[in-house]
Amino acid sequence: MNKLIYECMKCGICCFEIPGNPGTKRIPLYPEEVSELIKIAKNKNLNFKVIEDLVFPDILNQKILVLTYKIILDNEDQCCPFYEKSVGCTIQNSKPLACQAYPLALKRLDAFRFELSIDTLCNFVIKSYDNLKNIDLEKLKEIFKDEYPKAEKFYRKNKNLQFEIRRLEVENKIKIPREIEIVNYNNFLKEWQREEITV
Repeated sequence: MNKLIYECMKCGICCFEIPGNPGTKRIPLYPEEVSELIKIAKNKNLNFKVIEDLVFPDILNQKILVLTYKIILDNEDQCCPFYEKSVGCTIQNSKPLACQAYPLALKRLDAFRFELSIDTLCNFVIKSYDNLKNIDLEKLKEIFKDEYPKAEKFYRKNKNLQFEIRRLEVENKIKIPREIEIVNYNNFLKEWQREEITV
């Protein structure tokens, strides 16, 4: 394999909804990232909206615990409001951790499990697919030398949030049901106040 090093092609594919699959492009944000991006959007006069992403109902305190949000891509172009065609990302120094790690991404297996993956929609990945399809972890770290540490940080942060939920459960400060009827869950979402979980 030639010395392959990831370089962003500034195509913006990571900033747009997946065509034909509305709402499937997930750009997860932590509560502290949302606060920062709200300020930036206000200064740039941008319409920035988020929706809750990873949440848990706490039936002990009757609250919805919010771990992450995601950007709503409902503008005319169905893309991140911080993306501009002429320059690409306009917030390079304030990008969310998920964007810093891209095209390495966390694939959610269930509420408590994630795995590291490579986004196959990325044009660099498509172009280099033959060199990437069977790489081992050490090669992955070389090719994505700047992104891999961010992906590790992203993964650890998600794990720490999960551990925090479990710690609160063990200390009987919250109670997360393992099974819940969809009707009850939807009612909780409508009626209960939110509490953000940060680590």
